[in-house]
Amino acid sequence: MIEIKELVVFFKEKRVLDHLNLEVKKGESLVIIGPTGCGKTILLKTILALIKPDEGEISIGGTNITKLEEGELNKFRKRFGVIFQSNALFDSLTIGENVAFYLKEHMELEEREIGRRVEDLLKMVGLEGIEGLKPSQLSGGMKKRVAFARALISNPEIVLYDEPTTGLDPIMADAINNLILSLHNEFSVTSVIVTHDRNSAYKIADRIGMLYQGKIIGPFTTLEIQKTDNPIIKEFLRI
Repeated sequence: MIEIKELVVFFKEKRVLDHLNLEVKKGESLVIIGPTGCGKTILLKTILALIKPDEGEISIGGTNITKLEEGELNKFRKRFGVIFQSNALFDSLTIGENVAFYLKEHMELEEREIGRRVEDLLKMVGLEGIEGLKPSQLSGGMKKRVAFARALISNPEIVLYDEPTTGLDPIMADAINNLILSLHNEFSVTSVIVTHDRNSAYKIADRIGMLYQGKIIGPFTTLEIQKTDNPIIKEFLRI
């Protein structure tokens, strides 16, 4: 589904991604681990074509997106759902309006159909009946669930998660991990998750890769990474 070849990205004159290579299989859940500031979010933004690489190429479903014009990229991004670390909800809109935003902007649907889709997705993420509330009235965990619903409203092929459990207590973080697994299976999407939380990585990943000095080590299955002799991974995971 995603193939990255010799990817180079500079950020503020620093080479953040250094001839990085990675393949993500269709339908798999791939987790990228690594310390804060190593470039995980930049990698996600580059896959989403929000950052143009300095070298290399990214192919999604066989299409080299580094060659597309901006108009083509806008159409292409509709294949993605994104859960941002900050959730990126619109504070001035209700929860229902936040989740429905994509449908109202990009599809011609009757209000009744939009309302039905919003209701179904909020129910799926365990937030039935909160359409009229504002984001400021929700807890951190609830906001994260709303962000999931909004990302999935377009029926994406690929979902990108940026530190989905950051700032949550262990119980809520585990609930979010369970939700990621549930939604991954329900929608049969390809998922790429970046995190520094090893417990999350073990629970939700089909494979785990580590971003280190601009390159990917791995990816490995969860069993392989727990048995690895690689000193860099062992130190990060404290195996």
